[in-house]
Amino acid sequence: MTFDSDHGATATPARSWWWRGWDRARTFRVTGGGTAVPRKSGRIFRWGWRILLVVLLLYYPIGGWIAQNIDDDPQFAPQNVAAGESHSVAMAEAIIDREVNVHSWTPMLPFFLPAGILDNMPNFQRGMMTAVGRFATELMDQVGRTRGSSQIDRDLEQARGFLNEQPNVWIWQPSVSLWPSATSAAKYRAGMKKLQDYNNRLASGQAVFDRRADNLQALLDRIANDIGSDSAVIDRHIIERAGDPFDAECDDIFYFNKGRLYANYLLLRELGIDFQNVIRDRDLASAWTRVVETFRIAAELKPLIVWNGYPDGMFLPNHLAAQGFYLLRARTQLREITNILQK
Repeated sequence: MTFDSDHGATATPARSWWWRGWDRARTFRVTGGGTAVPRKSGRIFRWGWRILLVVLLLYYPIGGWIAQNIDDDPQFAPQNVAAGESHSVAMAEAIIDREVNVHSWTPMLPFFLPAGILDNMPNFQRGMMTAVGRFATELMDQVGRTRGSSQIDRDLEQARGFLNEQPNVWIWQPSVSLWPSATSAAKYRAGMKKLQDYNNRLASGQAVFDRRADNLQALLDRIANDIGSDSAVIDRHIIERAGDPFDAECDDIFYFNKGRLYANYLLLRELGIDFQNVIRDRDLASAWTRVVETFRIAAELKPLIVWNGYPDGMFLPNHLAAQGFYLLRARTQLREITNILQK
């Protein structure tokens, strides 16, 4: 049985372009943020933003954990020191190369990189470079020239300038300049290159490394003065913040000091080779061994969490006070050596 269409009914007119557009619009779903999402891709969107959120949450902790490397290896040594070169200068080169080229120079990294959230490693590296910068200054002023009236070595002068630059300059640092600039790492590489040039000229007899007792004494005095300054910072911080379990600054102080102690340990160990004749003639072998060992012990302190408890507290330790003990012991031993060198 068939039914004929109602010829009396009005024919449905063809849909206009705006009506067809409305049909397409109805296939979209509007989210709470007002973004139109195709229904077919709604599931992809729902899972996509969740995955993106997880990635962002893991980006900093996992990336920071991978980048973190507080390298306080006491056996670290320069490689292939040529005859006639300075072992301590080669050590300064090796420290810069390791921290800038092998490891990442974290004090300059911006916040959007995982290592930009690190705290202890940047302070450790800053402390190391401060010690290397001090060493470069003393090379230029004392050891790298025959007397105070002689000409300053050009390579050492430039190395001193590069190695005492600010450690936190990235490609673009508004607080420093509105224009792109050389990074801290680039300047430290330039300083390392100048030390290499100086050491190469030293091996060929075209530069000066004056192994006099008074030069060694002046260098040790500067290191002792830096240690005294570090101990004063510890003393002030303990007085002001001891017992505070939420002290977020004590680990910055601790790891900066640790970095400076570690670099000074490596440099002093190699200076013992450079000035071995002075140490032997002044009968300082045992005293030199003791002071180098004190620096090593202090540099290897690595608590899981740095606490700034009361110095006489029972349950909460004070790691700054422990570090301060070794700082002052090292300073005392340096003064003993410089007193002997004066005679």
